[in-house]
Amino acid sequence: MSTSPIGPQSVDRALAILDAVADADRPVRAKTLARTLGCALSTVYHLTGPLVARGHLVRTPEGYAPGPRVPALHRAYQRHHGLGGPVAELLGHLRRTAGAEAYFTAYRDGRITVVDTTAPVTETTHPFAPGPEPRAHATAHGKALLAELPRAARRRYLDDHGMARFTDRTITSPERFEAELARVRERGFAVSVGEADPAYTCLATALPAVPGHARRPAGGGSGAVHALSVSLPTADFRRRHGELRAALARAVPLFTAALPYPPAAP
Repeated sequence: MSTSPIGPQSVDRALAILDAVADADRPVRAKTLARTLGCALSTVYHLTGPLVARGHLVRTPEGYAPGPRVPALHRAYQRHHGLGGPVAELLGHLRRTAGAEAYFTAYRDGRITVVDTTAPVTETTHPFAPGPEPRAHATAHGKALLAELPRAARRRYLDDHGMARFTDRTITSPERFEAELARVRERGFAVSVGEADPAYTCLATALPAVPGHARRPAGGGSGAVHALSVSLPTADFRRRHGELRAALARAVPLFTAALPYPPAAP
């Protein structure tokens, strides 16, 4: 059986089809998917058949679109991350009080993810969308989360994901980055001024551990660390950073009380 770097080739291609359809603004034709994947048209039909049958895709006259199974997956995702209900409402409240888009992010099992955001899904120019965060070292939420990890787990994360340069302000030196995280721990919040996208600046703070609950990964394991962040145009940062920091500080205890942290291991 042929394989790809992440598994059997057929599984990799099926996931690539889902990604391509999800990322598109309109239904995607089979011929377009074949060109994107670099495979035969018959392979696309072979892979999309089970995806349609399971409800992950629907086939329309214009092409393939996300199917009815997708909302259930999203609800399951929210449930596993403790979202929905009070947490979703609190994120909207943070957006209103801060006057800036708000985000809930997490580190878990060696990956940093933007779990939820108040930014409209139609806002395609916005730099921070739900999903895996490939630019964690250049974002405030990434810095806030990485600052909470033990040094060995943090080094493994950076070795696995790299420190690519996105703007002339991006920190790409491990030594400078460690110094930056030391400042994050000292101040209690992280800032990224145009490091991931020159047009945007973000502020973030990690949610504190709850007494009697396990949150901080002891060695980069399955424990989760969560963070709150807000973003705004870089041009507005200097005059608004004080009120944004205050809005984040007020939101932290509300989110900490709402999150269903798992009990600490005996």
